Amino acid sequence: MENSGFKEKKFNLEDRTYDFANNCKEFLKRIDKNIHNNEYYKQLIRSSGSVAANFIEANESFSRNDFSHRIKICRKEAKESRLWLRLVDINEQQQGATRELLIQETIELTKILELYLKK
Repeated sequence: MENSGFKEKKFNLEDRTYDFANNCKEFLKRIDKNIHNNEYYKQLIRSSGSVAANFIEANESFSRNDFSHRIKICRKEAKESRLWLRLVDINEQQQGATRELLIQETIELTKILELYLKK
């Protein structure tokens, strides 16, 4: 992600989910505001932020069931973020490259979160 202005990927998942939400926010600042993108913008901000917020809640959970529930929400929100990223209208090639990096991050986060559920 170095060429797009994003920070290096982190192994600390709490930091990594924060970076994902922040990178989505920065990506959205550079896209055209049109009738379609306005709704996708709102949805992506919510879902990407929810990945990070629910991971924090999972880390603070009191039971294994609560932890699993929060991780499942994180995984669901990562998948939802992927949908909104795919639907956003973009014009520039640089935006396309950034979007692909963010989509790849949703795939990686989903796989990592799946591993958390198997523990």
